[in-house]
Parts: sequence; structure tokens; C-alpha cells
Amino acid sequence: MEETRMKKIKTMVALALMVLVLSACGNLGGSSMSTGGESSSKSTTLTGKAESGDYQGVIQNGRYVTSKSRGVNVSQNDNQYNLKSFENGLLTVSKRVFSPDKYIFREGQLLSTSTVQDWLGRQSKSNPTGLNPKDNGSTSPTKRNPIYLQQLEEQDYMTQNGKNLKLSGVTIGLGLNSVDYYTKVKFGATYETKISKAEAQKQGQAIANTVLARLRKRAALKNVPITIALYRQASNDSLVGGTFFAYSTNKAGTTKVGSWTSISQANYVYPPSSGSSNTGNSNDSGSFENFKTQVQSFFPNLSGVTAQAQYTDKKLTGMNVNITTQFYSQTEIISFTQYLQQAAQKYLPANAPIDILVKSADGVQSYLSRSANEKRFTSHVFNSY
Repeated sequence: MEETRMKKIKTMVALALMVLVLSACGNLGGSSMSTGGESSSKSTTLTGKAESGDYQGVIQNGRYVTSKSRGVNVSQNDNQYNLKSFENGLLTVSKRVFSPDKYIFREGQLLSTSTVQDWLGRQSKSNPTGLNPKDNGSTSPTKRNPIYLQQLEEQDYMTQNGKNLKLSGVTIGLGLNSVDYYTKVKFGATYETKISKAEAQKQGQAIANTVLARLRKRAALKNVPITIALYRQASNDSLVGGTFFAYSTNKAGTTKVGSWTSISQANYVYPPSSGSSNTGNSNDSGSFENFKTQVQSFFPNLSGVTAQAQYTDKKLTGMNVNITTQFYSQTEIISFTQYLQQAAQKYLPANAPIDILVKSADGVQSYLSRSANEKRFTSHVFNSY
């Protein structure tokens, strides 16, 4: 159990530092797979499971299989919280449909960067496949045709049959703007077109139908279940990411989206900013405020203590606490991390997964984590050499 927790700690911190870590590879005995899921001569292994409920990933010819189009998402998002919550939330949606106990995760391999770039563009003579509406020539915030679709991500789900991996499901995430930012002249001032949730939902569902029909024209995707999820992006100045609000699972062979399942999600920042109407759950907000007060009282050399909390169906499903310090000695960091274990267990909300990241201008200093339904936090202090 302790070894498993340490793997989680190292993996989470590596993600925070934007470093990809792959470990615990399990050989499938020379299994085979191709882009479309049919057999090939390429050697394939799996990353192995580090945590219960997580997917195993695919390693091909000794290298992790990266997404063919992920760079498009990164380059078009000014709010990095949108990118992170979009990717994490899409995994959560996929787990509702493709169980990690049965399916193996593979980064999207069927939609290329150029394809996604074209789809995210406006429809025009030079780009007939654009999923965003044509430019009507207006620069008025209320009269122009805004960019509705901002992100698109593909996730592939494989099943293992003997030594082979087969494509058995796909999830597509559609990230829809709540605000479309634009300029009237090149390098000019930035203007905003606000998009209501109702309009985003209407446009998103229409785009989903088009995407499903296009995917079915691909040989590898004619007869696999395809889940499409709709995500509402937060504004650029938001301190939290957006949320998924609906998804549809479409059986093999279907070319039109059937029914939609609603998702009730909300993200909040603790402590809430002055005058903000999005104050979140009063009990959880109060618990965090007590935690913050205690921590700052005992250790005054702190630049900030904040948290990002996510709720699904009004239940706390995750909290990320960020603490910025001005500690210089290793003994201070060790003592502070030890105190955090006690304070977090006493004051922070129970029965929800919580991660605490302690960092300074020099980088990450320590990390604490508690899984859902556990009481104690595990921790790791990073040594400097």
C-alpha cells in the first residue's frame, strides 16, 4: 500500500512539473496493435496499474503512445486550468462508459493535428470542414458569429484479446466557449462575445452530430461505441477550469447522436474572492478557512494558501490545495510538512480526495495526498542536492 501511494505522489508531482513519467511496465508477451486496432507486428506493452480505478496506458516499441493532436489544445488555451480540467474531466466521463477494469487507455491516434486544426477553424471555402460558423464580417460583440468550439480531444479505449489489443471504444471531448475573445484589427485590443450556456449546449449538440457522422466514415470507427462529451470552458481570468455538463454514448454503427445524459459539476476557489457570488459550499469553505488560519498562524513565512474544489451532484469530489512558501532550510520544509499532515486531517473536509502541493520560487518542496474515504495523508519531502 505504501509503495502504491508513493507512486501516486511521484506521478502527480511529475505532472505538475510537466514531466512525463512512465513506470511499472507490464509486458503483454509481444502483443500486436495498429492505429485502427487491428493486428500488426509492432511490439506493445502496458504501463501497468499504479492506482485502483486508473487506466493502464499503451507503450509501443518502447515508447509511450502520445496523442496525435494534443498540441492543438495546448496552443489555443490562455487559461491552463481549462486544459487540465478538460483532460481530467474527460477521463472521468470515460470511466462511466469504459471501465478501467476492462479497457486500456490509448491517447488519440485517429485524428491528426491537421484534422483537428481544420475542425476547430471556421467554415470557409478554404476550410469546408470547419466546425465553427462562417465569419459574417461583423465585429460587434452581439452581432458577430463567435467561435463556439475551442477544444477537441480524442481518447481511445482498447480491449485485450490474447496477445492483441483491439480498439473497442472512443471518447470525444468538445470544449465550448463561455466567452469568445477576438480583436477587430491585428494586434489590437481584445473584445468579448459572451455565449450563454443554452446557446453553447445547442451548438455543442449540433457539432456532436457532425463529428459522429464524420467519425463513422472512418473504417476503424464504423463499428465501435463512441461517447461524446460537452464541456463549458471557464473565462480566461478564472482561477478554476470549466466543467462537463452532458455526454452521449452512441452504439456501434449509429450515425446520429441519440439521448444526452446531464452532468452536474461546479468548480470553486477557496477562499472565495471578495464580492464573488460563487462561494461554493459554506461548510467546506469554512473548513478550509480554519485550515488556512491554523497553518498561517504556526508558519508565517507563507505567500499564499488557496484551494480549487470540484463538486459533482453537489458532492465534493476533489480538492487541490496550493501553498506557496518562503522556506529556505530543509528542516523548515520537513517540519511544515509534518504539521500539514495533522492540520489537514483535522480541518479539511473528510471523505474526499485531497492533494496538497507545497512550492516556492525554487520549485516543489513537498507533496501530501489522501484518497477518498481515507483518514491519513501520506507525504513526501523533496531533497535538494
